[in-house]
Amino acid sequence: MDLIQIDGSFGEGGGQILRTSLSLSIITGKPFEIINIRAGREKPGLRPQHLASVHSAARISSAYVEGAELGSLKLRFVPKEVESGEYEFDIGTAGATSLVLQTIFFPLALKGKSGSIITVRGGTHVPLSPPIEFLEEEWLLFMKRIGFRTDIELKRAGFYPKGGGEIICSIEPVKTIFPLEIKERGNLVKVFGISAVGGLSKGVAERGKERVLQILSGNNIPSIVEIRELSSYGRGAIVFLKAVFENTNVSYSALGEIGKRMEVVAEEACQKLLSFLKSDATVDENMSDQLILPLALARGKSSFRIPKVAPHVKTNAEVVKRFLDDVKIKLEGNEISVEGIGRS
Repeated sequence: MDLIQIDGSFGEGGGQILRTSLSLSIITGKPFEIINIRAGREKPGLRPQHLASVHSAARISSAYVEGAELGSLKLRFVPKEVESGEYEFDIGTAGATSLVLQTIFFPLALKGKSGSIITVRGGTHVPLSPPIEFLEEEWLLFMKRIGFRTDIELKRAGFYPKGGGEIICSIEPVKTIFPLEIKERGNLVKVFGISAVGGLSKGVAERGKERVLQILSGNNIPSIVEIRELSSYGRGAIVFLKAVFENTNVSYSALGEIGKRMEVVAEEACQKLLSFLKSDATVDENMSDQLILPLALARGKSSFRIPKVAPHVKTNAEVVKRFLDDVKIKLEGNEISVEGIGRS
């Protein structure tokens, strides 16, 4: 069997290497073998969140899999045909539901013959992972902008470390992915904010809102901040900020944790956004990771700028190139350009 060989320790060596490989393996029909999975991490190998991505990818494509075990450093994955339908996946921990969903989203949208409904249970607000607000307020907008037909709903929040959250995503099949070119972000129209709590008093969320308004008004930035009390398993808090420009949207957030005052959470989120505003970027760092794969399959050239090209962006681009021979991805300065292969 002709397997694409992937070294899971190259570049930043994270779980994104595995997730991108799973998605593109199903889309292209090319089997792969990955070794040294997360070899440089504190807990190397497959963790529950990564196993959930493997199992979900295998289930929708009836794949043959070797090495899908906790702590495994090696995995072999041979996909078959994609089957649309209703699927439920439970990570079993506070692992990020957003990352599991994004692993199977593109295969179901591009290879599915009918609509699918995906339910994922686990963490919705997890450190170093996109929170549900990112999916709802930014990722969804970009996916629809480039041609996908999808919606997402939060049924229950799952804060780290307890998890127990639940998201539901509907996915319709698509035939065409449109390229995306954002040369300039345009004027800042407004900032929309969310100060949310789960299992905590509304007063905590109000403190977060007031601090956001104080910081942004001090920088002459118009803003609206909404307070949300989330149904959740466990306690947690988040401040999420979305900046709406004439030509694009970006978002930044910060999570609460034991011993961290909500004012500090608000300050962290605001500082991330203010730092972005000082750059000439048109897309934020988190969204750039989510755009490279679909734009590599679009027909035409895409380009945008991010604050800086981080190692994980370069790593993700290299994995995409391993599966798509004719794709051209250039990282020059802080600009990313993608010559998509066109979806066949």
